[in-house]
Amino acid sequence: MKKGKLLNSSISSVISKLGHTDMITVCDSGLPIPNGVERIDLALTLGIPSFIETLEIVLAEQFVEVITIAKEFKENNLKVYNEMIEIIEKVEKEQGNIIKIIEVSHEEFKVLTNDSKAIVRTGEITPYSNIILHSGVVF
Repeated sequence: MKKGKLLNSSISSVISKLGHTDMITVCDSGLPIPNGVERIDLALTLGIPSFIETLEIVLAEQFVEVITIAKEFKENNLKVYNEMIEIIEKVEKEQGNIIKIIEVSHEEFKVLTNDSKAIVRTGEITPYSNIILHSGVVF
């Protein structure tokens, strides 16, 4: 059995295949998922699993150098945004690097998801709880 926090085989497989700058998206239950992008649907019911729980586990496995979020996230969902920032700061300390944050409009965000290797859908039901994780390299 795999040792570590991330047990989901689909997410683990996608992360293991990422190269530098490849992207995966972790999203709330309402974000549209483009045709042709792998959907990893974790949503069980409203709020389960949460965006924050899922993000924390994915970041335990993936080395990230850049994140992309919608500008509307902070403006419309400050509680979850602040929780996300806390997790990002913790990961920066663990990885020993600064993670650049790019903010785009929600409409632009949705377009960018077309380039994701996979989109991980959570049960999150708060607005704009979406993030694109751009892979870094560990060397």
